[in-house]
Amino acid sequence: MAPRVLVSDELSETAVQIFRDRGVEVDFQPKLGKDKDKLAEIIGNYDGLAIRSATKATEKLIAAATNLKVIGRAGIGVDNVDIPAASKRGIIVMNTPFGNSITTAEHAIALMFAVARQIPAADASTQAGKWEKSKFMGVEITGKTLGVIGAGNIGSIVCSRALGLKMRVLAYDPFLSAERAQEMGVTKVELDELLAQADFITLHVPMTDKTRGILSREALAKTKPGVRIINCARGGLVDEAALADAIKSGHVAGAGFDVFEVEPATESPLFGLPNVVCTPHLGASTTEAQENVALQVAEQMSDYLVKGAVSNAINMPSITAEEAPILKPFIRLADVLGSFAGQVTESPIKAIEILYDGQTASMNTRALTSALLAGLIRNQVADVNMVSAPIMIKEKGIVLSEVKRDKTGVYDGYIKLTITTDKQTRSVAGTVFSDGKPRFIQIKGINMDADVGADMIYISNTDVPGMIGFVGTTLGNAGVNIANFQLGREKEGGDAIALLYVDGAVKQDVLDKLTANPAIKQAKPLTFNVD
Repeated sequence: MAPRVLVSDELSETAVQIFRDRGVEVDFQPKLGKDKDKLAEIIGNYDGLAIRSATKATEKLIAAATNLKVIGRAGIGVDNVDIPAASKRGIIVMNTPFGNSITTAEHAIALMFAVARQIPAADASTQAGKWEKSKFMGVEITGKTLGVIGAGNIGSIVCSRALGLKMRVLAYDPFLSAERAQEMGVTKVELDELLAQADFITLHVPMTDKTRGILSREALAKTKPGVRIINCARGGLVDEAALADAIKSGHVAGAGFDVFEVEPATESPLFGLPNVVCTPHLGASTTEAQENVALQVAEQMSDYLVKGAVSNAINMPSITAEEAPILKPFIRLADVLGSFAGQVTESPIKAIEILYDGQTASMNTRALTSALLAGLIRNQVADVNMVSAPIMIKEKGIVLSEVKRDKTGVYDGYIKLTITTDKQTRSVAGTVFSDGKPRFIQIKGINMDADVGADMIYISNTDVPGMIGFVGTTLGNAGVNIANFQLGREKEGGDAIALLYVDGAVKQDVLDKLTANPAIKQAKPLTFNVD
């Protein structure tokens, strides 16, 4: 059955057709986002929900979305989506951060020009029949220093445009490398240096705990007298009351704001001040940008629902369409290793260590880790998946660590999982052979080579003569057919393990007969999804 997507906000017909062309059934109801009761009533029928800003994906709506796998936001902001609620339900939340990048960057440049030449006030004055030429003295852009806070996708475009205007560009971004700064033609500086030197400051960072109020009253006091400030990123990055005071005092010469602490902004300390230009969050409001993000969200959601590719997800590691088929068998392996540990571990887990050896170390390990964690706790939470598992592990206070290293053994690459509880430390390792199937290669430090079957039995025992015969006879008498029987031991007379692939589930009374043997410490039934 084809996946179904509900489009509850306005998207172009071209975007809707992308879903259809890629094998996705589309229900196009662009006004439904405003009818939250009707939306909640039918949302359980869909695998995907495509939205803009009108639809509010609240915790209540997400609770009703029993089949939903992905929410796609045509735009960069996801304030209208309850991401924690979606993550706990295993729903991927995607946005489209690049579709409106040029539009937003151009709006920042436009505001900079408007503030530099007082264009809106001059326009209003002229159209009112006045001719106040001397009143609107401006400044040139050429030769001025622009301070860019945040040199990511949008910020880098602003830098490029500013350099074309013959400006000197300073960039503050903790994630900007010296090499990338040189490549962009900008000077990488710390924030205080930017504040002290910039004639214009423009912000292009997301709203986080670290960036909230980045231009505080204290930071504004460090700015160069006569600075002009542009914000097309997020409201709350700048202390609006402090900025208003700085403008009134003459320390700040002007400001251009497209975003505000409270939106819709019906009032602000900045309103009515001289040389302050305000727009109603128009950063992405061009025909081209709206079409771009609509097409992008349709492509992303289709790729995920049809191919398993994940891009621009807020709460899930990205998996490109190209790497998805390569990664798929290793994701399955990671799930199997986690599932094995989850099924044989009987006491609460305190710590998890995942070792990626050889070629697996260069793969998308975030995705592999997510799959492994999902397998690990599936025995406790049936509906867990790659989105919700990392959150659940974090909520449980379990310490998670990853180790990556170059190839060390005979395998081109393998994954090893080590679980620590109050009672023991247990490890399991596996790899993928050329047939694309996962294999167990080590359990409890004991080497072996075992297929993965839908139904298996794991036996931990002391190495004594007659164990193979005892296990085989016990299962045979119970009518259990053995498809594969793999053994391994630490040393003669030491710890030993057996992993049996059997044709069907094994009843508890049969396991009880196995553990009645004093040499057998544990006999656990295992089930794996081998589809």
